[in-house]
Amino acid sequence: MPSVLIADDHPLFRAALNQSVHAALPEAEIAEASDLPSTMARLADAPDTDMILLDLHMPGSLGVSGLARVRGQFPAVAVLVVSAHDDARIVRRVLDHGAAGFVSKGAPSTEIAAAVRCVLDGDEWIPPHLAAQVAALPIDTHERTLARHLAQLTEQQHRVLALVAIGLLNKQIADRLGIQERTVKAHLSAIFERLGVRNRTQASGLLRALDDIDMQRGGMDALDEARADD
Repeated sequence: MPSVLIADDHPLFRAALNQSVHAALPEAEIAEASDLPSTMARLADAPDTDMILLDLHMPGSLGVSGLARVRGQFPAVAVLVVSAHDDARIVRRVLDHGAAGFVSKGAPSTEIAAAVRCVLDGDEWIPPHLAAQVAALPIDTHERTLARHLAQLTEQQHRVLALVAIGLLNKQIADRLGIQERTVKAHLSAIFERLGVRNRTQASGLLRALDDIDMQRGGMDALDEARADD
C-alpha cells in the first residue's frame, strides 16, 4: 500500500491534491502537512513514505531549499514538486536538485493523477506542455553540485542556516533552537566548510538565492561569488 505525504500550506489545495492522489491510488495512505517543519517531522515519523507532493513556497521553506532539505534527509522518498510557477527553467532546476517530477498547481486533476502514478512507478514526470522546452535546457552541473553540498548538511544545520538567513545572531539562534551558543558556532563552521563559503553573509546569501526559483543559476551563482571572494 503506497504512502503519500501532501505538503502544502493551503487547505483547499491540499484537499484538491488529496482527491487527485486518491483517484490515482485508491488504496494509498495519505498524510498532510502545512509547513516545512511539520513535513520533516512527519517524514521522520514515517521514513518509509513512498512519495511527497511538495509545495516550494510554504512556511519554513525558501524555494528550492525545502526540496534540498527533504532530499538530504530522506533521499529514498520520491519528490513530486507542485508549484504555481509554471516555467521550464524552474522544472529543470527542481530536477537538478533531485525532484522526481514537477506538476503545476494549475494542472487538471487528471494530469496530477498521471504524475503521481508516473513518479511512483519510478519514472520522471515533466508536464507535457513543457517537455520540449525542458529537454532543450542543459543539465546544470553547477546546480547539482550545490544540491550535493546542501544534502551534506544535517537537519539541525539546515535549521541554523535558515535562521542565519533571516538575520538572527548566534545567541538568538541558540535561544530559538534550545542549544548552546558554542553549538551554534560549531554548526556554522561545518556549514561554511560544506558550502565552501567564508562567513554567515555569504551562507545566507546562498540560501536566499534558492528562493529565487525563476533564476536557473541563482543558487550556484551565489556560491561561485562567495568562493571568488576567498
